[in-house]
Amino acid sequence: MTVDCENCPLRKKDAFVPFSKSELAFMGGFKSGELSVDPRTTVLMEGTSSPHFYTVLSGMGIRYKTLENGRRQVINFIFPGDFVGLQSVVMGESEYSVEATQSMVLCAFRRQDLWRLFQVHPERAYDLVWISAVEEAFLGQSLATLGQRSGRERVSWALLKIFERLTMIGLQKLGKVPFPYKQQDLADALGLSLVHTNKTLAALRKDGLVEWSDGTLEVQDADGMREAAVLSVEEPKRRPLI
Repeated sequence: MTVDCENCPLRKKDAFVPFSKSELAFMGGFKSGELSVDPRTTVLMEGTSSPHFYTVLSGMGIRYKTLENGRRQVINFIFPGDFVGLQSVVMGESEYSVEATQSMVLCAFRRQDLWRLFQVHPERAYDLVWISAVEEAFLGQSLATLGQRSGRERVSWALLKIFERLTMIGLQKLGKVPFPYKQQDLADALGLSLVHTNKTLAALRKDGLVEWSDGTLEVQDADGMREAAVLSVEEPKRRPLI
C-alpha cells in the first residue's frame, strides 16, 4: 500500500520545510506511485533516460559515475528525503547511476508531469531550483575537500556531515545513526585507497572521535571531529521536500 502525501513520515522531520495546504493538495495528485527496490538494485543508470524521477521515502543508496576504465567515483550517499532523477528528465539522459545500498522505497513522479509543476504550482517548482542549487553547493564543498583536505580531514568531514544529516532527518537513536555502507564506498567517495581509509578510521577511533561498525555510525566527540575536519560550526537549514 502506498503512502499518501498527507501521511508522509518525512513531513514530520525537522530537516524539511512544512507543506502548505495547497502544496499538500497538489503533491497528492502529482505523485504517481511508489517504487520498491531490493539492495544492489540499479534505480537509475548512467547514459539512459528514465520516465520517472523520485524522492527517497525510505532506505539508502549511492550516486556514482563510472569511468571508461571501469573505476567508480561515488558522488554522494543518498538518504531519505533526497531527490533523484531530475538530470535525466531535463537533459534527456542521466550522467550518473543510482544504486540501492539497502531496500528502498521511492515516491515516483512522471517525467511528463514536470512541466505541469511549473505551470500549476510555481512555488513547488522553485523548490526544485533550490534543491539543485544546494546540490551544486555541496558538490563544490566535496571538490574542495578532495583537493585541499588531507586524508584524515576528508574522512572526518564526510562522517561528521553524514552524522549531522541523518540526525536532522530523525534517524539518530541512542547517539547512533544507521550507515549501512562499506569502507570501500567511503574510500571511493573521498578519493582515497581502501588501506588509507581503514587506517584513518582506526586512528579516529583510537582518538575517541568516531565509531563506525556493524552498519551504525557514532560521533563521540563532535568538536574534536570538527577540528579534525577543519570545519566551522554550521547552522542546520531546513530544505524543501518534493
